[in-house]
Amino acid sequence: MSPRRAAASIRVRTPRELRRQRRGRAHTCWDHLVVAPLWPLHGANLGTLLRTCDAVGACMAVPRFPWVPEALDRGNTLRRPACVHWVHDPLGWLERQREAGSRVAGVELADEAVRLADLPAARVRTVVVLGHEQTGIPPEALDLLDLAVEIPMVGTGSSLNVAVAGSLVLYKLAGLL
Repeated sequence: MSPRRAAASIRVRTPRELRRQRRGRAHTCWDHLVVAPLWPLHGANLGTLLRTCDAVGACMAVPRFPWVPEALDRGNTLRRPACVHWVHDPLGWLERQREAGSRVAGVELADEAVRLADLPAARVRTVVVLGHEQTGIPPEALDLLDLAVEIPMVGTGSSLNVAVAGSLVLYKLAGLL
């Protein structure tokens, strides 16, 4: 008979315990981390990413396309409103963020990109730019980035969806990973 390891005793926290540990209300704009999917392709990903914003204390900046408000509502399961900044001119908005002193990081495959594992937590206001899921960040916006962040992948795909990529980078910048 082979020796069996004793099963670990894992206790799952109850919903009541979780509620007591977390904020009692939605955060206001902390103005520290802003994720900016400025060229979105799939609407459901926006609401999912908005839930991550709530989890890490970030805000979201989105273009004012007619379908975006409904997309945010459809994928968002939060009971309270989240912090959303509406952007009319993505390139102009990015320029103003840099001029105001924000660090602008784009999630993009680039020769000079910082690997996600090597990305330090944000110490200054940081905007995370996410591009189109098929074409990435437009070339005219690349010059507005202070750095590129690469999420390493070993599979056959060339990119992750906006919700997954943005969530990974937000957790890392928030210092929660």
